Amino acid sequence: MASVMKTLFLNPPSFEKFDGGAGSRWPATREIESYWYPVWLTYPAGMLEGSRLLDAPPEHRSPADVVQIAQDYEFVVLFTSTVGFYSDLKMARAMKEKKPGIKIAFVGPQVQIKPAESLLASPDIDFVVRGEFDHSVVEYAQGKPLAEILSCSYIQDGKVVHNPPRAMLQTAELDALPYATDVYQKNLTIENYNVPFLLNPYVSFYTARGCPALCTFCLWPQTLSGHAWRVRSVENVAREFKQAHKMFPQAKEFFFDDDTFNIRKDRVIALCKEFKPVGFQWSCTARVHGDYETLKAMADGGARLLIVGFESGDPQILKNIKKGATVEMGRTFVQNCKKVGIRVHGDFIIGLPGETKETIEKTMEYARELDCETIQVSMAHAYPGTALYDQGMKEGFLAGEAITDDLGHQLPHLQYPGLSREYMVDSVNRFYDDYYFRPRVAWRIVRDALWDAHERKRLYHEAVSFMKLRHDRIKVAKKGVQKKAMVQVPPMPQAGESQGA
Repeated sequence: MASVMKTLFLNPPSFEKFDGGAGSRWPATREIESYWYPVWLTYPAGMLEGSRLLDAPPEHRSPADVVQIAQDYEFVVLFTSTVGFYSDLKMARAMKEKKPGIKIAFVGPQVQIKPAESLLASPDIDFVVRGEFDHSVVEYAQGKPLAEILSCSYIQDGKVVHNPPRAMLQTAELDALPYATDVYQKNLTIENYNVPFLLNPYVSFYTARGCPALCTFCLWPQTLSGHAWRVRSVENVAREFKQAHKMFPQAKEFFFDDDTFNIRKDRVIALCKEFKPVGFQWSCTARVHGDYETLKAMADGGARLLIVGFESGDPQILKNIKKGATVEMGRTFVQNCKKVGIRVHGDFIIGLPGETKETIEKTMEYARELDCETIQVSMAHAYPGTALYDQGMKEGFLAGEAITDDLGHQLPHLQYPGLSREYMVDSVNRFYDDYYFRPRVAWRIVRDALWDAHERKRLYHEAVSFMKLRHDRIKVAKKGVQKKAMVQVPPMPQAGESQGA
């Protein structure tokens, strides 16, 4: 399919070590430098001959670099985020100043939930796409009039126009999309992608879109991917798995970056039967609902590690966030993972509704009991578009809208009686210290690096990076710094919006 407009698909630079944007469900600068693949941008890029996917963060491209590269293109599709929105607007302005005729579309959760505000924030945005944007941006590049493209929002005669929405892609349509890994081979360097708990280098892609879980804080199912779970066929996923294994012989593992991989038992077992003959290890996201039989099939099929959101060790907090899982389910799940030999990376969050000093200690105790291979501890963030954001606005615990400081570091912006923001930041640091400075856990980490020079070097780099950010985060909390420009959106339009028929 030939491209009418030479198109650049851009995951933009925002901050040093910032992994937000087209591949991250938690947009912020990480404790340890991490980069996720910009999977969402690969599908339209694969449909447009002559296009380029530029993933600026892992390539350490500056805004000036990107502006210069964009001069060779007629159309830029920029995946923006809540945290990086204003820096992305500055870059769009620089592109237009250097090449006035260039067309720029913004995509991603930020413009989906606030399309009018985003358009009114800058005349440099020609249009935005609400929701899945695969076919909308391709149709525009091929010359289809903007007024005829579903899910697009734009300004016409001073008024914001919202075209009717496009139906979410289903199995046959997902199977018809290009393989993300084909676009990686053409445009990306897999050695640039690093996530501490995954083997390096790794390669990730999706086997499905959407998640039926109703967790109030989770950004993607409430915005871009939706709660409707839509899958690629087992055969389609297996073909990409086998092809990518040959395409990237240097890869050490694959990662299935679905919102949740193990939703349906029969599909998981069918996929694992296809993966087993390949003999290559993989990791994925998972919920604690999987039973022993499913986990055994996953282990036999090559599963190495599962990323699991336990969030809290307090039963009431789990109910408050509509987790749909219990503390006891988490215990059983981890026990079964250990029985079949699958490692677990546990995610925990400090500052969810109902949090107190006592519940924080309970969660720390729960994490020690589970004894996952590795953990990640985050401060609760209420991103616009989530039920947690709406709840925070209604109940008044959203203390400020700044999610990060001016370097992209997470800031605590939820506040509860008797629980200061400074205390929550300190709790995150104590959580890590309490967990990782236990002798057997420290040995577990060092053990894997003893006979691998690459892993030793990476471990040292990560330890230095974490300790520095730990120190910086404490200073930020003590100063109470909250940079408003990183998350605030323009005021709601006063008049002039119209709804397409």
